[in-house]
Amino acid sequence: MRVTLCDVGPRDGLQNEPDVLAPDARAELVNRLGATGVPRVEAVSFVRDDRVPQMAGAEDVVTAIDRREGTEYAGLVLNLKGYERLRATSLDRVNCTFAATETFNRRNGNMSLEKAREQVGAILGASDLPTTVTVSVAFGCPFEGRVDPGHVAALCDGLEADEVVLADTIGVATPTQVKRLVERVLVPPRYIGVHLHNTRNTGYANALAALAAGARIIDASVGGLGGCPYAPKATGNIATEDLVYLLEREGVETGVDLDALIGVTEWLDGVLGRRLDGYVYRAGNWP
Repeated sequence: MRVTLCDVGPRDGLQNEPDVLAPDARAELVNRLGATGVPRVEAVSFVRDDRVPQMAGAEDVVTAIDRREGTEYAGLVLNLKGYERLRATSLDRVNCTFAATETFNRRNGNMSLEKAREQVGAILGASDLPTTVTVSVAFGCPFEGRVDPGHVAALCDGLEADEVVLADTIGVATPTQVKRLVERVLVPPRYIGVHLHNTRNTGYANALAALAAGARIIDASVGGLGGCPYAPKATGNIATEDLVYLLEREGVETGVDLDALIGVTEWLDGVLGRRLDGYVYRAGNWP
């Protein structure tokens, strides 16, 4: 089995950091990740600088990327304006996102669920790039609580995207929930993926459950960075290096050089000046 890992550290990871890294530092992170063989990197998001200042200068980040053959470079957008900005760059893939609940859409994107879903449809209709749709708070919302799986499945119906990614934005899901929702939403030839936060230490078990159910894309973040500015108490994603260690030893091919990836995390530890949440970069590879 082979899985496409998408490292979202340069986007989802850094957007929740208190310090704002300059575009050239963010581009260096993208370049270092690409050099490890990570098949996909979510490099930037095209959002308003005043709402997420950590993502300011997205176009400058893209310009500074040293593209590596075999690595796909993606960007996140919330609306058509963001898509138009992305399309003017050299990025390979567009990831458009909306939330499964009304309140989270209004907090995160300042629009209703219906409007957010319409925006995604418009982006999919306009895009000539490969497309991913990420449905955030697919398992639970910090404002509305549990999310009905049938509601999420209905939202995914008719999405003309190459991939649909189910996001456990606040880290409340358990393996059985993940497995059942992936199976419910999986409609070939569309690929299904998961975006998992490790808030309650279930993220890695959820990743294995998603794979068993047929998911073939997993988002993770170097060092376990991450969180959402609009999700109270949200913590980091599953760490890419920890996930690679787990998957490779379970017989799942990732295409990633784990030792090189550990080196990226050690470098980022120094840049941010703090110990990161991942474990493998501290314990080391084995054997």
